[in-house]
Amino acid sequence: QLQLVESGGGLVQSGGSLRLSCAASGFSLDDYAIGWFRQAPGKEREGISCISSDGSKTHYLDSVKGRLTISRDNAKNTVYLQMNSLKPEDTAIYYCAADVASYRGLAPWEYDYWGQGTQVTVSS
Repeated sequence: QLQLVESGGGLVQSGGSLRLSCAASGFSLDDYAIGWFRQAPGKEREGISCISSDGSKTHYLDSVKGRLTISRDNAKNTVYLQMNSLKPEDTAIYYCAADVASYRGLAPWEYDYWGQGTQVTVSS
């Protein structure tokens, strides 16, 4: 029924860029707030960015501000995360999540629906 699928991860060198995509099926994203999260080896999952259902509001974790940009194209039922100036410490599994709301924050418990994750590995 409700499904989120992340794509765009891979291996990149320090300073490189990736654009992650989160495609929804079984529902329309225009009713959902979206968050991007990541989980590095041995660490807890952390929220890094979120966006309101209409795209008018965004928020970023301070440590990624200026390097990451969240956006959405509701007509394509897709949310994006542009990642620039990547660092080895950005290596993690990246997840998108959705909740039926106009806006949510960076806490994992705020979201009901999750994708399977996509691996991002940044080499030095």
